[in-house]
Amino acid sequence: MHTLGFLYPGLGAEDDYPYMDSLLGDDISLALVHTSVGVDAHEVDALIDIGKSERLAEGATALASAQPHSVMWACTSGSFVYGLEGARAQAQGVEDIINVPTSSTSLAFVEALQYLGLSPVAVAATYPDPVSQRFISFLEDAGIDVLGLISHDLETAALAGGLSQAEVVQLALSNNPPEAQAVLLPDTAMHTARYIPEIEEALSKPVLTANQVTLWQALRLANLPVPSVPQLGALFA
Repeated sequence: MHTLGFLYPGLGAEDDYPYMDSLLGDDISLALVHTSVGVDAHEVDALIDIGKSERLAEGATALASAQPHSVMWACTSGSFVYGLEGARAQAQGVEDIINVPTSSTSLAFVEALQYLGLSPVAVAATYPDPVSQRFISFLEDAGIDVLGLISHDLETAALAGGLSQAEVVQLALSNNPPEAQAVLLPDTAMHTARYIPEIEEALSKPVLTANQVTLWQALRLANLPVPSVPQLGALFA
């Protein structure tokens, strides 16, 4: 049995993970630990606090008993607010504690885009614009060409987690310029895993969502083949 570990901040769309687990083979299991959250706010200072080393260290220590083969910090905003090098250092800090390959959702977006060779891309973000702009800077620093951004100004992760399937599809469609080769939905608090086929059909192009790319990168870090799972879209084709 191969176990993939996830550090997930608070509550939101954590039930995406049991669903994705159900789509994988019997030899893979997903272990999720909820990390502590101070203030649920899509604000830069609050997100820096969510991703601080003390919270991640506590989560990593709790996750160690599951003996994961890889670990993901399953939070986009709580990693990209630190910048590209800061996100890498953040993941390394967890890896130093748990001694298995570790990354984060923000870094997984970069890896997935580079793997698929998709450029330029568009971003439809749940966050207020000051936070969304941090994600754009993160992607651009990693060499990703971002064609456009729309921020939907949801003030908390709880609001993102409460979006319905129809609302998530409409959010994706809100920024779908023809020139974009993919649309990115960068919030792990937003339910997306069950909706990816419908989103891709509506967009007529690949969609990369936060929890989807997090799982994909966890598999790769554990040196496991990424299985063909049509329910998880083009990234798992």
